[in-house]
Amino acid sequence: MTMQTVREVMTTSVVYLPSETTLAEAARTMREQDIGDVVVADGPELTGVVTDRDIVVRAVAERCDPAATTIGEIVSTGLVTVHPDDSIHSAALLMRDQAVRRVLVCDDNQGLVGIVSIGDLAEEIDPESVLGGISKASPNT
Repeated sequence: MTMQTVREVMTTSVVYLPSETTLAEAARTMREQDIGDVVVADGPELTGVVTDRDIVVRAVAERCDPAATTIGEIVSTGLVTVHPDDSIHSAALLMRDQAVRRVLVCDDNQGLVGIVSIGDLAEEIDPESVLGGISKASPNT
């Protein structure tokens, strides 16, 4: 049996936004794209990742104005990456060790090629688990 790779489960449609994007606009983009994160990039340089949870915990809970606060002000800059050919098990262990829910998938030649979430891995590693079941369910609207 061959080990399943990150390439087989990653999301390849990565959404990039510049750091000056407001939280309100980033949230609308996430809603429209049905995603929970955006990659913050100014030109070719990746700054970090902002998640829907970041917007809530780092901004809304602190009473920041979503129309005036930018994603650059709350971005997580400690990028955790995996290679597309890494096993999904090694990616899950890395997520556990780094206490992150998403990792960027970077190829040596192409740079950023995707994102993999803990939900993506749960669906593959243990689809009968509670997390696997939740991840497969249709999103709330």
